[in-house]
Parts: sequence; C-alpha cells; structure tokens
Amino acid sequence: MTEIPDWAGRARVVMLGREGCHLCEDAWRIIDAVAGESDASRIEVSLDEVGTADREEYWDKIPVTFVDGSRHDFWRVDEGRLRAALKG
Repeated sequence: MTEIPDWAGRARVVMLGREGCHLCEDAWRIIDAVAGESDASRIEVSLDEVGTADREEYWDKIPVTFVDGSRHDFWRVDEGRLRAALKG
C-alpha cells in the first residue's frame, strides 16, 4: 500500500493503535506531551476503525504515527523526531 489513508489526515498528529497495546499507550503519552507543547491537534484511530487493506498494512506495525498526513513512525515514537516534525 503506497497511498496515505484518508483517516491519517484527521489531525496534525494521528496515531493508529488498538486497545490494550502497551506500545500504543507509551506512544500516546509522548504524542500528547509533544503535540501539546505546540497545541497541535492529535487523535488516536483504532485499528478496528480502518478498512481491511489498512488493517493488513499496519496491524504488525502499531502504533503507527502520521504527521501532516504522512507516515512518520511505527512501533515507537521518538520524542525529538516528533518535535522536529511539528516545527517543520
């Protein structure tokens, strides 16, 4: 899959995750803190909410982070890298 999904543009930072995922919880804490510094919009999208093709593409990479509609990170969120992306 090469196209960016429509749901990835719902906010400045979008995290694709699922309930009960400890990596997702860790990633969200970083996203919430870093995005909060610049008041950037951020949302979490559940893997259960996306279409079959997106589930197949991303299920083994969650959490997957998108910034400004483009895939940014997966599995973990690097605080410095996210901060730099939000400044740009």
